[in-house]
Amino acid sequence: MARYMQIRLEKRDVSCVARLLDDKAPRTCEEVWNALPLTGDAYHAKYARNEIYSLVPGFAETEPGRENPTITPIPGDVVYFSFEPWQLITGSHGYDESDDLAGLDRIVDLALFYERNNLLLNPDYGFVPANVFATIEEGLEDIAAASQDLWKRGVEGERLSYSRLDR
Repeated sequence: MARYMQIRLEKRDVSCVARLLDDKAPRTCEEVWNALPLTGDAYHAKYARNEIYSLVPGFAETEPGRENPTITPIPGDVVYFSFEPWQLITGSHGYDESDDLAGLDRIVDLALFYERNNLLLNPDYGFVPANVFATIEEGLEDIAAASQDLWKRGVEGERLSYSRLDR
């Protein structure tokens, strides 16, 4: 039976529905599902292009490793990245030692892509493959419009939440 989650920009009160890709990324899906609900500050990508994301403390009992990886996500892809703090807490990323991220062992980036022509390339250390673990099936146009608003008007005060959805 398919599993679904709701992804919501809380301040803008916009959401979409994503179906987990249990057949393509079973370990990632299981770790994310078991950790839901998850919420973090919303960001718009600086490098990847048409991406919004939140950073949360690492939650996987065992990191899932590479599953269904991509460096060229398409509209509707929902992805999982796992980082060590040194990879993100740099001046070029805009996070620093005063952020809540600094004391963590692992940082998980849960992201969604809302438009085409994305490339997961970080100028500091190269390609950054992500695990595609879900696909947006409802509300992509609405979340895309809200994501463009984040890009144009800023992310301050916005939260991005991921929660289970019973169907």
